[in-house]
Amino acid sequence: MKFSVLTLFPEMFGVLKTSVLGRAVEKGIIELNCVNIRDFSKDKHRRVDDYPYGAGGGMVMQPGPVYDAWQSVAGEDRPLVIYMSPQGRTLDQKLARDLSRENHVVVLCGHYEGVDQRVLDEIVDMEVSVGDYVLTGGELPAMVMIDVISRMVPGVLDSEETASEESHYSGLLEYPQYTRPPEFMGRGVPEVLLGGNHREIVKWRRERSLEVTWRKRPDMLEKALLTDEDRAYLKKL
Repeated sequence: MKFSVLTLFPEMFGVLKTSVLGRAVEKGIIELNCVNIRDFSKDKHRRVDDYPYGAGGGMVMQPGPVYDAWQSVAGEDRPLVIYMSPQGRTLDQKLARDLSRENHVVVLCGHYEGVDQRVLDEIVDMEVSVGDYVLTGGELPAMVMIDVISRMVPGVLDSEETASEESHYSGLLEYPQYTRPPEFMGRGVPEVLLGGNHREIVKWRRERSLEVTWRKRPDMLEKALLTDEDRAYLKKL
């Protein structure tokens, strides 16, 4: 899967070339191409912003450089274009799963007071938000989105089971995890995890996921796919 990021700060995306995503890039599973919008400025100082019409504070990114940057990566297939915006659809696991099926996604990172609406109307297919707050630019949200999507691409993680058991993937929060040593500061590991009974371990993990979700994010239970056994356990809680 390919990501083309249109940004004023391509150096920020170096973090995505480390750890799990870094290995995926090295293997060719994920391709990350960062395009500096300033390279398409016709101003001798590489300026890409100007004062907004109608007055008001701040500066607005000009449409020309953004459009030319988009043209440099769009090609004939016209990939999906996402604009990182607090006005967009909130990023969640379902959206990430849908986007992971795309071959090529172009991510536009705004800055200053935003981007000229005309170029947004011309090239953007979808606006995505990572939360109801305002950041100084679209770069950090873009990195979050790319990370979430990339983990869903086959071959990025060691196994599909790793992703499918994580928080939010199944509509529930993840169960508690334990590793060595068997005792830490007087706290032990639940006996069921030491017994080797796979069926009991699966049951324990499901119940813990239900319990953690009920305590921390009860709103998620309204949309989660629950069995009759799940509902009976929640009723006990």
